[in-house]
Amino acid sequence: MRFSCLLLAVSLHAADSIRPGEISTPFPTLTNLAVEWRVEGDDDLDASCGLRFRKAGEDRWREGMPLIRVPEGSSRGTKPAFTWMNRLSGSVFDLEPGTEYEMELSLSDPDGGDEVRTVKAATRAEPVAKVDAVVIRGGKSDLNRVKPGEVLLLEDGDYGAVTFNRDGEPGRPIVYRSKAGGAVFKEAGLAGRKWVYLEGVTVNGPVRMNGSEHCVVRRCVIRSQYGVKAYKPGMMNACIEDNIITGIREWRPEILGAEGDNDGEGIQFTGSGNVIRHNRVKGFRDCISHMEDDGAAPQMCNDVLNNDVIAGLDDGIEGDFAMHNCRFMRNRVTHCFVGISSQPGLGGPNYFMRNVLFNIIHEAFKLHRFSRGDVILHNTVVKAGDALGVYTGEEFDHVRIEHNWFVGGRPPTGPGPGGHSLGRGRAVDLQRFGGHCVIDHNTYSVRGLPLEGKFLSQVFRKLPGGRFEAHGREIPYDGPFPEDPMQMNEPPDLTGFRQAGAYAGDEPAPVYGPRR
Repeated sequence: MRFSCLLLAVSLHAADSIRPGEISTPFPTLTNLAVEWRVEGDDDLDASCGLRFRKAGEDRWREGMPLIRVPEGSSRGTKPAFTWMNRLSGSVFDLEPGTEYEMELSLSDPDGGDEVRTVKAATRAEPVAKVDAVVIRGGKSDLNRVKPGEVLLLEDGDYGAVTFNRDGEPGRPIVYRSKAGGAVFKEAGLAGRKWVYLEGVTVNGPVRMNGSEHCVVRRCVIRSQYGVKAYKPGMMNACIEDNIITGIREWRPEILGAEGDNDGEGIQFTGSGNVIRHNRVKGFRDCISHMEDDGAAPQMCNDVLNNDVIAGLDDGIEGDFAMHNCRFMRNRVTHCFVGISSQPGLGGPNYFMRNVLFNIIHEAFKLHRFSRGDVILHNTVVKAGDALGVYTGEEFDHVRIEHNWFVGGRPPTGPGPGGHSLGRGRAVDLQRFGGHCVIDHNTYSVRGLPLEGKFLSQVFRKLPGGRFEAHGREIPYDGPFPEDPMQMNEPPDLTGFRQAGAYAGDEPAPVYGPRR
């Protein structure tokens, strides 16, 4: 009997100690790198992994964000079911394009299995034509005569609906360019293309990118019910940047929400390694959106950065079915039913950082369908009603919500827009979440009402708190506030409010939307 107990104790200890496996760095983007360290054991989830990084060949290390412990799991209620493996995972942010980096990973587990490893990975280079690329002038008859490494400077005119049938090569893209938007397309078909860049054109219809690889849509003006579309198998390593994409939907209360008559998508895609940055997207059901359920190919390491998102009748940014290391950073989301959705996150980590959300009707962050692995850091939310409310019986878990500034306030009297509730004006209302969540170090403000919040079944009326928000605080807020949520105004300037949230510190204010 004593021998059996000893074996049982050894077995339990072995399950708690970590056994490190392979490290991978999937889908480098232009400015971010992902790290995945497969592990076994560590059943008690107390392992941690620090990260330092430096340019290859430099002496000085810089501290990165520690990797996140991700236990193996599977989605619930999705079609099909998605699974993920036991690992530590994370990203290194805001790097230089086309640069090799070293990353030192320091794995530690109180139960044993410590290890230090160093890996190298390089960011992708900026996807631009070479300065000595051959530039030719031409029109519609020349579209499919261009060779790899050439730039076709398009004549002004109506090109109709075009399907491109030529591929570029690595380092030698085919570029179609209009300097003043005078080349007008009814729609543009980049499906199945590789290394093709579309620059500065006007498109009065969709840009189709199904099955494309390393393609670029840059500085275009797109007006359509559907803007950029990349359905299964999706697009890989694309760059969609500096575009103005305008839909047909107006900011009207009767078409708000998932059940509203508001079909239309601004940038809707599946696939991995994509960069969606510095676009102005306005007037769609979902302004920037992943695919969902059986429409989703693997969605990992996608960057959604510095976009100006306005009038999303359902979601401003829909990060649903993100698997890991998708990064939604420094976006400005204004006048949307839901601000940013993670419905669900598939294990993660997926990062929602330094976004500014103003005048959100329902939920600033929609963490539904048993979302897992969301990392919500350094965001600023200003909305009438509940500042941070998640209204679902499907509990989220393994979520970190830290260092944000949530501003709520008294909602308008009477029924909410379209019959939708904005909440009662609580600082926070999170009634269902799992036991592996960290919610702390956030700042709260409430306009026109006393402070009140709710975590699970516990209501609080002062900060700091106990198990949650042990370091939380309340501060006054006297900045812009959406007194009438259906009043459509230009996004307010909140860069002067640096006490907490997205603009804390002395860093320069981000550029939202096109860099022109």
